[in-house]
Amino acid sequence: MDASPAQDLPSVTVAPFDQHDPAFIADPYPVFAALRAEGEVHWHEDMGVALAVSHAASSAVLKHRSLGRIWSDAKPVENFASFNLLHRNSLLENEPPTHGRLRRLVAAAFGRGHVERLRPWIAELADRLVDELSARIADDGHADLLAHVAAPLPVEVIAELLGVPTADRPLLQPWSNAIVKMYEYGLPADKQVAAERAATEFVAYLRDLVALRRRSPGDDLVSDLVAVTDTDGAKLTEDELVATAVLLLMAGHEATVNVIGNGVNALMTHRGQWERLVADQSLLSTAVEELIRYDSPLQLFERTATEPVEIAGYAVEPGTKIAALLGAAARDPLVFPDPDVLDVGRERNPHLGFGMGIHYCLGAPLARIEVQAALSALVRKLPKAEPAAPPRRRAEFVIRGLHELPLTSA
Repeated sequence: MDASPAQDLPSVTVAPFDQHDPAFIADPYPVFAALRAEGEVHWHEDMGVALAVSHAASSAVLKHRSLGRIWSDAKPVENFASFNLLHRNSLLENEPPTHGRLRRLVAAAFGRGHVERLRPWIAELADRLVDELSARIADDGHADLLAHVAAPLPVEVIAELLGVPTADRPLLQPWSNAIVKMYEYGLPADKQVAAERAATEFVAYLRDLVALRRRSPGDDLVSDLVAVTDTDGAKLTEDELVATAVLLLMAGHEATVNVIGNGVNALMTHRGQWERLVADQSLLSTAVEELIRYDSPLQLFERTATEPVEIAGYAVEPGTKIAALLGAAARDPLVFPDPDVLDVGRERNPHLGFGMGIHYCLGAPLARIEVQAALSALVRKLPKAEPAAPPRRRAEFVIRGLHELPLTSA
């Protein structure tokens, strides 16, 4: 991958990476290290975006006020009405002043104690799911961590948070899985169609749920999002409310599934760290941060320049994109000593897994609770867990995760 000649940067000798190559997806980190050694920002011709690969440059991308989340509709727009509606009205895809208004309203609804209210319920849910996983291992000799713990846990949590009836909860994960495929580069047409279909179904479902909560409020986040007002009396529009609920599911579900899957896979691979965690559960909180850092569930986060910007000597012109390559930033040796070593007791861990700046993830406290609950249940109830077969990795680059991680236990 060469730096864009238009930027007057010296050419580099690092071979370009193919974001679709299974070998690269299996372990992109040596390529990231080679890129960091050559420079902090590189142009990726196929993806059409500059990539910041150091921690400093990635942080600058995420914090710079002239690099924003400027939504550009998926095209042709007539084919993506629901997908575009969700993103036009999302706090993640808007800049001030719209972003500030949305974030204040959503944060006010979150601030009504929902996360702390759910903490003991999440711990009980994680224990129950791991008990079921353990029972399946006992019966069949092996069971998939993704199918029985990592995937259902965040879906149940978000569904409980939003007040989705139990009978409807199986709808949520397939919708989320289909929609987030749109964030990959070079997505095939059939998956684009599936993403729009899922978005349309999800929007229709949430409009019905919002209407129900207007008539009959409950102790859930949707009811609070319906009711919350800003200091000037402003409220969320129905489209904004629907977009917020979808964002919570997609961001919360995908990130948590993949932190648990990638993280337990890393712990199984680095057996000493698993055994260290089994022996000392006081390390759970630092282990959560380390697993987010070590194998980032979100590898890349884009920004668009609204005026001329320079990042680590690289000129970003208005209207052009630059991305923080979070997986590369997380292995920067200038910030993380021995970055390729998994250390569940790592104390200083300024990873960028939840973002930085005004778009820092509102759901970060909830995600931390979920991952810690899952790890706690696993080390207590399945301390002898080990891989039953090699994990099967998803083919996508941007959202990094596993299809399955079969476990067994002595």
